[in-house]
Amino acid sequence: MHMTYDLVIIGSGPAGLAAAIYAARAELQFIVLEKEGISGGQVLQTYEVNNYPGFKNISGFDLADAFRGHAESLGSNFVTCEVTGITRERDKTFHISCEDGTEYVARSVIACTGADHKRLGIPGEEEFAGAGVSYCATCDGAFFKNKTVAVIGGGDTAFEDALYLSRICEKVYLVHRRSLFRATGSLVSLARRAENIEFLTDMVPKEVCGTDGMVSSLVLKSVRTGAESSIDVSGVFVAIGMNPNSALFSQITECNKEGFIITSSDCSTQMPGLYAAGDVRTKDLRQIVTAVADGAVAVSSLVKYLSE
Repeated sequence: MHMTYDLVIIGSGPAGLAAAIYAARAELQFIVLEKEGISGGQVLQTYEVNNYPGFKNISGFDLADAFRGHAESLGSNFVTCEVTGITRERDKTFHISCEDGTEYVARSVIACTGADHKRLGIPGEEEFAGAGVSYCATCDGAFFKNKTVAVIGGGDTAFEDALYLSRICEKVYLVHRRSLFRATGSLVSLARRAENIEFLTDMVPKEVCGTDGMVSSLVLKSVRTGAESSIDVSGVFVAIGMNPNSALFSQITECNKEGFIITSSDCSTQMPGLYAAGDVRTKDLRQIVTAVADGAVAVSSLVKYLSE
C-alpha cells in the first residue's frame, strides 16, 4: 500500500523550493518531485540576479542552490522523476504517476512546473542567451543602461518591456512582424509618444550577431520585400509569449486560453486540493520574488484545506 503524503510538490524552481520550506515549517509529510535532478528552473538560465532582496549580483545557479540548501536543511525530501500523469480519486486523494512506474499518493498537490519562454529559433539566439539575449526586461534591463536594445514582439508584454527599457536605455527598437499590434491601445499610444522608441514593423529577426561573446547587432528581414538589414544593438529582448508546463493538470482543472492554470489569489485551483504556484499559474508579474511568494501562499492555503 502506498504511503499517503499530506502534499506532493511537483517542480523545484523558486515556487517549489519556497513551498518546500513552508511545508517543512508546517510539519507536513511531503516530497518534492523534480524532473531534472537539479533545482532552480528558469533561474538557472539567469547569469546574474540583482533584484532579489538580500542578494546583490548573485548568479542564478547560486541563488537556486541557496534556496535548495535552505529547503534541505529543514528536512525536505527531493525525488528525481518525470511525472507523466495525475488523477484525483473518489477518496479525494491525488495519484501521481512517474515515468519509471513509481506512483505517489497525496491529499494535496502544488503544481510548480513553471513556463518556458517562447524562442525565436534563429541563429545566435542560444549562443548569446545571457550575453545580450534576454527574455525578461525587468530582470536584465539594468545591465543595458544608456545602451541601444531591441524588443521583439507585438503584445502587451513587448510594449511594457519597451516602455520599461525606454527609461533605462538610450534607444529602444520595437520589432514586430506586422504593422498592427495585439497590445492594448493605451500601451501603443504611450510607446509612440516615447522619443527613444523606434518602431520597426513588418520585420522579423533573422540572426543575432555578436562580438567578443556579446550581442552587437540584429539582422532583420522585411516580410514585404524580403530585404535584409542590420541594426546595432547591445541587447535583444524576446517578448513573444510563454509556454506554460501545464499539460499534466489540464485534465483535472481549468486553464486559460494560453494554457496557464487558473487560480484564485490564494493559489487554489478549481480542483479542491490542487494548487498552482509560480509561472505556471495566471498572474501579472512573473519574477523570482513573486514565485517565492506563491509557494508560501499555496502552502498556507492548503494547510487550511487539509484541516477541514
